[in-house]
Amino acid sequence: MSEDTVVDDPPPPPPIDPPAGGGALPPSGRPRQPRGVGDVIRFLLRGVGQTLITAGLVVLLFVVYQVYVTNYFSQRAQDKVHTALEKQWANDTLALPTSKIATADGKGLANLYIPRFGNDYAETIVAGTGASSLEKGPGHYDGTQLPGQPGDFAIAGHRVGKGEPFLNLDKIQAGDSVVVETQTDWFLYCVIGAATPANACNPNAPGGNLDRTDKNGVPGREVVTPSQGEVVLPVPSRPNAPMPYTTAYLTMTTCHPKFVANKRLIIHAVLARTIAKTKDTDGAYSTVKPAAITALYTQIGN
Repeated sequence: MSEDTVVDDPPPPPPIDPPAGGGALPPSGRPRQPRGVGDVIRFLLRGVGQTLITAGLVVLLFVVYQVYVTNYFSQRAQDKVHTALEKQWANDTLALPTSKIATADGKGLANLYIPRFGNDYAETIVAGTGASSLEKGPGHYDGTQLPGQPGDFAIAGHRVGKGEPFLNLDKIQAGDSVVVETQTDWFLYCVIGAATPANACNPNAPGGNLDRTDKNGVPGREVVTPSQGEVVLPVPSRPNAPMPYTTAYLTMTTCHPKFVANKRLIIHAVLARTIAKTKDTDGAYSTVKPAAITALYTQIGN
């Protein structure tokens, strides 16, 4: 074939008819195959799976925030409250329970120690049980008695997150000791239910039972609904108790069970002993735990 010969281009392919219904052709130029039932199911399952993964991540982030982030900020707030209370005591501006409380909600009132929770457990109790107060530490119920006074010194605390001072309140045993420190005194309370007598601080005594009641019919532990506020009465759950009150109670309340707020776990203790603080050479009250208090930690192996 000579160089002058002209070769015609090949004819174009025949047109492909558009799919029925006038829809556009896919990019491949081939008609789109109709989806089967299996394709639809796989598509739906993929969407459900992605939604569940996203929801799981959201829940996980919420738990991390609720448990770890809020604990961090609450611990910082607790440290500030504790430091402020120490300064008040050093300046002799707050003495409990003999003088008036001139503090607003969220200010420190006393220190709380529970040997069952270990040597490192120490919480400053703040005034009030509002949300902002409980983010700083255990809160004293307004209107209830002060440490050592006849009646009920009642405190509430978070169980999970926000400092969680009462995380392990369910581990309290009959006869366990609970110590409250004020500027001038150490108050030793015993959880009700020890074998004999009911208010003895002896968790090792055989036969201890938190369901056992004291002379006023108050048990060591209760689980109630949030509306049962009578558990912090001067004689807990005894609205018709006659005055004057002769027993000094300590009541601790928290949410129950953990991570749920539909019930309240209640622990009742009775004042067994008051130890007056001694003064240092500079005239300030000593904050060193007396031997009778440190012995309580040895009693349970801490």
